[in-house]
Amino acid sequence: MDVSTLTSRGGPRTGREARGAATEGAARAGLSARGVIYLLVGALALQIAFGDGHRQADRGGALAEISGKPFGAVVLWALAVGLVGMALWRLSEAVFGAGGPEGRKATKRLSSAGRFVFYAFVASSVLLFAVGSRGGGGGGNSDKQSKDMTAKVLQMPGGQWIVGLAGIGIAAAGVWIGVRAVMRKYHDKLKLGQMSRRARQAVDITGVGGGAARGLVFAAAGVFAVRAAVEYEPDKAKGLDDTLRSFAHTPAGPWLLVCVAAGFVLFGLFSFAMARWRKV
Repeated sequence: MDVSTLTSRGGPRTGREARGAATEGAARAGLSARGVIYLLVGALALQIAFGDGHRQADRGGALAEISGKPFGAVVLWALAVGLVGMALWRLSEAVFGAGGPEGRKATKRLSSAGRFVFYAFVASSVLLFAVGSRGGGGGGNSDKQSKDMTAKVLQMPGGQWIVGLAGIGIAAAGVWIGVRAVMRKYHDKLKLGQMSRRARQAVDITGVGGGAARGLVFAAAGVFAVRAAVEYEPDKAKGLDDTLRSFAHTPAGPWLLVCVAAGFVLFGLFSFAMARWRKV
């Protein structure tokens, strides 16, 4: 019997097919986990905008919110597993190359490697929180972590330059994220042929609105880091929670924070759409 026929009809899979199936499952689980976190952070930021200043609108606050709910521990472990999947997906892209004609380029592999490091850190912080180590990265305050890290780097030789360049890089990444979202560059990564017209419209609303809000927050955080470097004051650096709160102190008042928080909720929904229709 032809082995290729066996494989195509549900017989033994080749190593490449098995790896591809595992990678796809990891990617979709990771995107779903990302969606949950962004939804919760956006919801917490909305509560802050409407007067509940005791909430912590960052990953730690989102995890604390989950842990206080029925079956919270189960959800935390599910998120941790999903984020581990996200990290492994990016690692697979760095090692074997991503899909598409340009997926094996060095720049694409390097980008995937950077994302692997980021999601490995996020996954480890959620795992620490899930096992009860709430003093770790997952349950810590992002603002304190940002200030402490900035203070340590500023004390190093050339520390001001390092913090300043990092801030410029973060701000530039924010602009890049926002512009790509507005230009709907994510279309290249979606299985548009499998989506109805209404689904595409919904994805565009969440993708553009969510990506623009996410880019704005990154850009603001980068500006605060540059300010900390220029003024040599670590306290000028801000984590996600303080960055979000800063929008409420603009001339637009809390309504700008409402818009950004709503954008985070949209990005959470967009992440679910990516989990469903993204090409992997």
